[in-house]
Amino acid sequence: MARPTLEMVLQGIEEGKEEDGFRELALLTSRGRIEAHYYPSQTPQKQLGALWLGGAGGGWDTPARNLYPRLCSQLATEGVASLRVRYRLPNDLDECTLDALAGLDLLQGTGVNAAALVGHSFGGAVAIRAAAASSLARTVITLATQSYGTAPAASLGPRCSILLIHGTADRTLPPYGSDYVYRTAHDPKRLVLLPEAGHGLDEAAAEVERLVHGWILEQLTASDG
Repeated sequence: MARPTLEMVLQGIEEGKEEDGFRELALLTSRGRIEAHYYPSQTPQKQLGALWLGGAGGGWDTPARNLYPRLCSQLATEGVASLRVRYRLPNDLDECTLDALAGLDLLQGTGVNAAALVGHSFGGAVAIRAAAASSLARTVITLATQSYGTAPAASLGPRCSILLIHGTADRTLPPYGSDYVYRTAHDPKRLVLLPEAGHGLDEAAAEVERLVHGWILEQLTASDG
């Protein structure tokens, strides 16, 4: 599994304050500083992790009515550590993929041996590319993904499954993008289209949470067993 041509080395970690169930971290790398929120597993012996990636705008954005922090907190009680990454250079696919890989390196350093990657919009492509380049990845979940940059989906299965969720009323990135990725990917894979949900998936937030939560536990537990 080849990594992107560009390279990044994780050189250290700075710990910040702890609040709302997570600890603020800064990943110090050869290409700059990556801010992250780390939600430690409350049963770390399970050695499972999840990486959460936002859209092209950067920051701490989250789809589906605050889905990311809510599921990060919930999964921590179920043996899954989570890391939310804030891109150094939002909308730069190569650099954001390196940020995601640095996040996976951090999770692996804490003992995680199987990880899920969740990405919204632009972050769906980031998640796919990072998963294709990391043996740690066991599943990818894309939420209203773009199609650009997702060709590595063809190399995921059967090692790494993929769940694609998209709203049929998405006017920003129409659902044919997820359909394209689904056709590109190999099994195990699943495509879920949510009627009347837009790009942020707010209209179907409860269903998105149910799908993402269940898929992560199912896929990571299977790989851990």
